[in-house]
Amino acid sequence: MQNIPSVDLRDFLSGDPVRKQKFVNEIGKAYEEIGFVALKGHFLDDKLVEDLYSEVRNFFSLPLEVKEKYEIPGIGGQRGYISFGKEHAKGRSAGDLKEFWHFGQYVDADSKYASEYPANVTVEELPHFNEVGKEAYQMLEKTGIYVLRALALYIGLDEFYFDQYANHGNSILRPIHYPPITSEPEDGAVRAAAHGDINLITLLMGAQGKGLQVQNHDGQWIDAIAEPDELVINVGDMLSRHTNNKLKSTIHQVVNPPRELWGTSRYSIPFFMHPVSDMSLNCLPECIDENNPKLYEDITAGEFLYERLVDLGLIKK
Repeated sequence: MQNIPSVDLRDFLSGDPVRKQKFVNEIGKAYEEIGFVALKGHFLDDKLVEDLYSEVRNFFSLPLEVKEKYEIPGIGGQRGYISFGKEHAKGRSAGDLKEFWHFGQYVDADSKYASEYPANVTVEELPHFNEVGKEAYQMLEKTGIYVLRALALYIGLDEFYFDQYANHGNSILRPIHYPPITSEPEDGAVRAAAHGDINLITLLMGAQGKGLQVQNHDGQWIDAIAEPDELVINVGDMLSRHTNNKLKSTIHQVVNPPRELWGTSRYSIPFFMHPVSDMSLNCLPECIDENNPKLYEDITAGEFLYERLVDLGLIKK
């Protein structure tokens, strides 16, 4: 029994105005109420998903000294490898029990953002790793653009409002490996401590088993379990802020498995959809009224991202 609503992007893409509006209403309502949905009908085909997981497992199986040569200093972990325990949730000091990789945006050399985005890091030992990662990145970005179009309509904006900010945005594809747990974790560390995401929306591959939990408005933790053909998509803090908390960024966590499963790895692959850095995150007028006064100070996406990377320990002030 699934605890988060399921929606089908094919309704939005159908060309039928009734089905399209049904999707807009369903996803908008879900994001007002809990901030998470499971999405069918996305642009990732089964072979691409299988190939990506295969490449990701191959990478994390490499010796540590090989992986560490892809850990790039001075860029706040925005590309390449980030080793075990480096990242922690805002307000916590215990590092999360995970290692991960970052694929970033692909822009032409003449793009105004070319100098802003670090180059993607090529893994020499795995000839298909970067090619498969790039294709998955682009299919997830395409899916995310359509989700944002539906949300723009729900808010009362032009359907294509977010396109100018999300196309060529500072998005990140993050394959994560939660290694087997070999001893009692220190300081109550879990695979990913309770947090809200920084970005506009997050599209998650790999929520097919227990582990990911979402906190509902009553403060209860519920399991977010998707079907094999579904992505779990949630609202991030940037979108919550921009919509004056009309669309809610939900606190979530990845808990440690039961002790009998400590010896197993877990993999998940979130796509963090970020806008371009100069997007204004000021609260939209459409989301402010006498019952919902403006909640947040004005800020750009780039300024907000920098603040949060400091909070996470990935950038030292």
